[in-house]
Parts: sequence; C-alpha cells; structure tokens
Amino acid sequence: MTVDDPASTIFPPGSRRLGVRAPGRLHLGFLDPSASLGRAWGSLGLTIETVDTEVLLGAAPVDAVTAADETAQAEIERASAHLAQLRERTGAREPLRLHLQQLPPAHAGFGSGTQLALAVGRAFAAWHGLDISSLQLARWLARGLRSGVGIAGFDQGGLLLDGGPGADGSPAPLLSRLDWPQDWRVVLVLDPRHRGLSGTAEKRALVDLPPLPRAAAADICHQVLMRVLAGAAGADFAAFAAGLSHMQRVLGDHFAAAQGGSAFTSAAVGRAVEWIGAQTGAAIGQSSWGPTGFAVLPTQAAAEAAVESARAAEVLDRTLVTRIVRGRNRGALVNEPSPGAPAPESP
Repeated sequence: MTVDDPASTIFPPGSRRLGVRAPGRLHLGFLDPSASLGRAWGSLGLTIETVDTEVLLGAAPVDAVTAADETAQAEIERASAHLAQLRERTGAREPLRLHLQQLPPAHAGFGSGTQLALAVGRAFAAWHGLDISSLQLARWLARGLRSGVGIAGFDQGGLLLDGGPGADGSPAPLLSRLDWPQDWRVVLVLDPRHRGLSGTAEKRALVDLPPLPRAAAADICHQVLMRVLAGAAGADFAAFAAGLSHMQRVLGDHFAAAQGGSAFTSAAVGRAVEWIGAQTGAAIGQSSWGPTGFAVLPTQAAAEAAVESARAAEVLDRTLVTRIVRGRNRGALVNEPSPGAPAPESP
C-alpha cells in the first residue's frame, strides 16, 4: 500500500484515464425497521454537495490501487476487493491503475461504502464500454442491502424515498425523488473522535434492538408523506422541519439503546444540533449511525447565523467540525479527457 503523487502526475501524459465523482448522502431515517407490515426498512435520504468520492482509472502494466492521502489509503483494501469482484463478474482482465483521489470520512453517516463501490464499478464499466446499471453493480458489490437511497443518489441525486428491500431480497424500489429546494442549506456537525457502527457490530445492534411498534412506524410514514415530502415539494420549510425533526426523535429513541442510551453517537454533536434546533426551528437529527449530525435551515444566511450563534454560546465543542452544504439534485459525474488534455474540473 502506498500513498500516491498528486492526481496530475499519476498517469503518463497522453494516456487514457477516466474519472468518476460521486456525491455523499445523508441517511435521514428508516420508515419501518421492524417490518410491521411485512416489508422492513424503507429509507429517506438526501444527496449533498462537497462530501464527494472521486476515483481515477487508467491503463497500467500491472494492477495497482493507490490513494491520494492517508484517509483514502485506509480504503485501498476495500477498493481492491471491488476490482477483483468486477473482474470475476465480467471477465475483463486488462491491467488497470485505480487511484482514490478523494473520499469522505468512513463510518460517519455519508454512505461512503456505497459511493466508493459504485464509483469504482461505474469507472470499471465505462472503461470497458459495458452497459451495467448501478443497481446491478450494487448487487455484485454487496451494497444497498437495507437502504436504496445511496444507489438512487448516485444515479439521480435529490431528496429520495425508497420502499425497503423485498422479503425475497429484491432491491428497494424508489418511491419518490424530489429536487431539493435551491435556497435550503444543511449544517453538518462532524466529530472526528467517533465512528458510527458498521459491519458485525452494526448487525449485532440491529438484532438486539426491540421491535419498533407499528404505531411508531405509521407515525413516521405519516410525517414523511404529509410533512417532509410535501414540505420539500412546496418549499414549505416549517412543515418539512417539523416532520423531519419528529421522525428523527422517534427513531432516535428507538436506536438509543445501541448508541449508549442517546439519540446521537457523539454527545457533543447532539448538544450542538439540539441547541441549533431549539434556537432556530431547524430540522435536526443524525445521519445513519452518525457521528455526523445535521441541522437544515431555510437559507445560507440562516445557516451561517446558526453556526455563529452556537459558537458564541459555546455549545460547539472545539473538537467538532462544521460545514454548510447544499443539497445536490444530480448524481455522479463521469469524465474522460481526450489524450493529452488536462482533466476538466468537476463542478
């Protein structure tokens, strides 16, 4: 495993190379994790700007997977396994160099595992001229087993709702896809000291949790349909915020037993996000298992003011990182520069 040179020097001048930039996503909550009507999970998610996964693929004398920095380097093994699986599925054996140029924090609530898998899969398919859907790539690479919003976000972006996978293992159908209102902003509150549950620990936690009552699942579905989606569709921020915050409270209470008794994996994130919500009426919660928390506000100015006020009130721990981002209404970008031409900037 090696940390590679900057992207401008990874491939020889004039050689073919291809890039994929995939957006991050926030997982805003499950609809019915205990399958009270026979179908488990169902998910609400939002694709966001700036928290991207970017991979570069090019010809090489022998296979190599490299990374731009130490953060990305930790995912080399996973990316190598994806390449091996793609070769097994397609029979394509041409030696390639895969470079992990940019990755979001792993196990932080941004769907980094799914976005890495799909970015590698899309780059591999495009390189070989193969028409393979994102859904098929996800199946091959064992992604989207509970939630489909990461796959839909990769393809389309936006505010997304899926119906959960079928009892037979069929993929989660996309029920709704809405454009995120242009003015609305999301304040992300990150805690680098913590990581969300994943792998065996996540599976164990889900098994140990008591069933979510059917009435609670019905309440969540009611909030999502008549407040969250209706609010986003009509740019009614107050309705959206009330519905999403309510949904997060119900789910936070349910999943608290797996998070040390709290709705937030990071107590510091929880304090900051809840303070912003109480002061501003923001939609607040935690993405997936966290530790990333979020506060949705109606404008850039409102988001900036909320962060400044939280700092002034000393509710933002110095170890926390805040970022204000837009929702993203498009999916992944694929580019292939002409030989000898500089790689174009991805917007």
